[in-house]
Amino acid sequence: MMNGKKKLLGMALSAMLAAGVLAGCGGQQAQQGAPATPVKAMKVLKQDTPLTSEYAGQVRGQEEVKILPRVSGAIVEKYVQGGQFVNEGQPLYRIDPRQYEAAVLSAQADLAKSQATLDNALIDLQRDEELLASAAISEQTVTTQRAKVNEYAAVVAANEALLQKANDNLDDTVVYAPMYGRLDVNDVAVGTYATSGQTALVTVGTVDPVYVQFSISETEYLKYFGLGQKNASGSGEGPIMVSITLTDGNMYPQKGRIVQADRALSENTGTLTMKALFPNPSGILLPGMFARVRLSGETVPNALLVPQRAIQQVLDKTFVLVVGDDGKSQARSVELGPKVGSYYIVTRGITESDNVIVEGLTKLQDGMELQVTTVTPDQMGFTLEASPSVSDRK
Repeated sequence: MMNGKKKLLGMALSAMLAAGVLAGCGGQQAQQGAPATPVKAMKVLKQDTPLTSEYAGQVRGQEEVKILPRVSGAIVEKYVQGGQFVNEGQPLYRIDPRQYEAAVLSAQADLAKSQATLDNALIDLQRDEELLASAAISEQTVTTQRAKVNEYAAVVAANEALLQKANDNLDDTVVYAPMYGRLDVNDVAVGTYATSGQTALVTVGTVDPVYVQFSISETEYLKYFGLGQKNASGSGEGPIMVSITLTDGNMYPQKGRIVQADRALSENTGTLTMKALFPNPSGILLPGMFARVRLSGETVPNALLVPQRAIQQVLDKTFVLVVGDDGKSQARSVELGPKVGSYYIVTRGITESDNVIVEGLTKLQDGMELQVTTVTPDQMGFTLEASPSVSDRK
């Protein structure tokens, strides 16, 4: 019985092998008889290539100030609207001035009263000094009168200070913009009671230039700013180029520069916070926006570049198809380095003399006859840049 089963299993395996051989022969014959496959190919690029590193970043205003009133009172006038641009010194709000006007009048009256008292004491002192000269009064009387004059003079000085404070408070009933910038939309309405030093009337922030804040690891910090590299201000062996890509995928047209770095790595994340300064003449960048930050500094000499669309991956294998000397497709196993724009840097598996197939790969296999059209990177739209730029709208 067991011998019968083994015999049947052997027959089945023989049949499967025979079918596989026949299918293989048929496939080879079909491939040999097939017409040449039209493809597009281009030379492998070889050039010095700057590497870029990407980080998550967020736009922040260079300066941002919450405007608080210096005096308390109800808002009676509003000269601006939320979201508008304002100049330094431009009036924003007016607080009810009536109590402060009354305080000025009261302080003026107190000053006038104390000044009159001082003037009378000075006249009495002058008279007493004349009587002392003729020995008509004692020296003690004159000394007492001089003390009164000094006392009244001090009262006058105090009242002058009170009048100055009252005038300052009256002036502070009009709230002015401390700098050029843009107001946020969360501004208070007319009729709101504002408390001195507590009620935020509105926030104003600068819009040109702006910061983009991001964090880098210790390893990346040493790569860009370590010994023999550039420092945090971008000087040294060469400037570190900083660019950003917005959330819509477009690259911002202005380049930035690193201007600030934190004094220490974060204990929680082990990263270093940095700020890059970007011109923002068109107001495209708004505080709070997210962006991808790219640092460019390190350059790979004589890097071999292959378009990303030419890379094929099957399981854990990575390969490209090239045009062989016999005009047929050849598969080459490759090792990839970093991405650079539309390309990969290839560290092993090809040479600069290879023609890599970049179009027509859908049904292409190793060893197929090819009808090759040679193309250039410009014709295919390949670039070392990350993405197109947005227009710098005015």
